[in-house]
Amino acid sequence: MIRWATPQDADALAQVFYAAVRDGPSPYTEAQREAWLPAPPGGPEWAARLAALQVAMAEIDGRPAGFVSVETGGYIDLAFILPAHHGTGLFRKLYGHVERWAREAGETRLWTHASLMAQPAFRAMGFSIIHHETVERSGESLTRAKMEKMLT
Repeated sequence: MIRWATPQDADALAQVFYAAVRDGPSPYTEAQREAWLPAPPGGPEWAARLAALQVAMAEIDGRPAGFVSVETGGYIDLAFILPAHHGTGLFRKLYGHVERWAREAGETRLWTHASLMAQPAFRAMGFSIIHHETVERSGESLTRAKMEKMLT
């Protein structure tokens, strides 16, 4: 089931975020993954971050399995799927929910900073790479891509 997240979902979404970054196969090293997200996010800062976004979340058997967020201006900030659900079409469903919201809101473009893990999923949704970039987190270099999809 795909639905819009509520403030009560913040802790569960933090766990999905953490598991998506830290568990399962990844093109990033363990040191890079730890630098990216050393612990599940939480507290008032995490709740406020989520509250500022439209967050589509997926539940499977009553448990959160993934989520994708979008904000005014078309920026997709967070897109995370539990490793057990990779390759199942779950990202496609979540993304579709977000794109419908964006179109109804009059957005003309969706864009994101996609990790190496997320780039193939975003490409499959019609996104193209604007450029690759490297960001530093806790002494580790992480490669990602700025990507966009025009909605008009």
